[in-house]
Amino acid sequence: MGLAVVIAAIIGTLVHQSASSVAPSFSEARRGDRGAATPKDDGPVTDDGAVTEDDGALPDGATAFDDEYPGVANLDPALLQALREAATDAAANGIEIQVNSGWRSPEYQEQLLREAVSEYGSEEEAARWVASANTSAHVFGHAVDIGPFDATAWLSEHGPRYGLCQIYRNESWHYELRREAISLGCPPMRAGAAHDRGMQP
Repeated sequence: MGLAVVIAAIIGTLVHQSASSVAPSFSEARRGDRGAATPKDDGPVTDDGAVTEDDGALPDGATAFDDEYPGVANLDPALLQALREAATDAAANGIEIQVNSGWRSPEYQEQLLREAVSEYGSEEEAARWVASANTSAHVFGHAVDIGPFDATAWLSEHGPRYGLCQIYRNESWHYELRREAISLGCPPMRAGAAHDRGMQP
């Protein structure tokens, strides 16, 4: 009897760990939070809707220097270079800039949009937080979501010198490259993802 209880406890723990090891949900992405490390599955979005590293899902603690993950490696080279320069300087100040989300496959982006519609009850409200795959800067490799809080605070102050700008008023973690910011400062922030223009440099 005692052995059965121990085995049941072990199985329960493994099932819980497995369930919590998926990529961040829409809610987690919106808050800039991180879930547990993503599974090491080499395939794309699976039949059950789970995204994998091939779709751009990143494990906890990923940085701009983690080229082994498509979510980092598929970023626009100029954005990635600027982010690496900023991360290097931030590290000298004791701040680690982590990449919570970078490049995403269209399938990953559409999954996030579906989750947002489910959470908010309408496509219009969901669009405040998540762009479609056709317009998302993440799908084109032109955006990164960073964390933790001290990194977003550091980048909000120092980002313009690298051309890294916060784009949306409601997403302090979302940054894109605006080269003109180095000399002119960042442009005014937009209201939300519905106004995204993914192809904008």
